[in-house]
Amino acid sequence: MLYAILAEDAPGTLTLRRENRPAHLQRLEALQAEGRLLLAGPHPAIDSPDPGEAGFSGSLIVAEFPSLEAARAWAEADPYHKAGVYARVTVKPFLQVFPR
Repeated sequence: MLYAILAEDAPGTLTLRRENRPAHLQRLEALQAEGRLLLAGPHPAIDSPDPGEAGFSGSLIVAEFPSLEAARAWAEADPYHKAGVYARVTVKPFLQVFPR
């Protein structure tokens, strides 16, 4: 089943985000290689594709996991979460309607 991982960044964590980005992307690339990643990306803190020093307010990942517990465990092990970039992480089941 698909699960949405919605993460909110803690204030002032842009440097931590940048430092942990390679490890974070490596985990997403592994999901993609397994055919389990539907989409992933950050939420810019401002209305711009390049927020610069304004940074990001969080991230969204939609991926396939065998269970809600497995999705939560994956999210908790994320380098951004471990480093304190994320202040809050919510994991919810997700039903894709579009695109078909």
